[in-house]
Amino acid sequence: MEFQCDECWYNCYDEEEEVYYCEKDVDEDEYARVMTGRRRCPYFIKADDYFISRHQ
Repeated sequence: MEFQCDECWYNCYDEEEEVYYCEKDVDEDEYARVMTGRRRCPYFIKADDYFISRHQ
């Protein structure tokens, strides 16, 4: 299964830890459901170059 975290608006990079993380406060159970493929992430927003301009 392909996870969409790489394309999500809330996927941020922490320069100090050198890792990507989700900005949303997702609890462990919800995260496990998303990672096992039993559920789609409820916070997913596709981030692209035109995301900000469409909402202005």
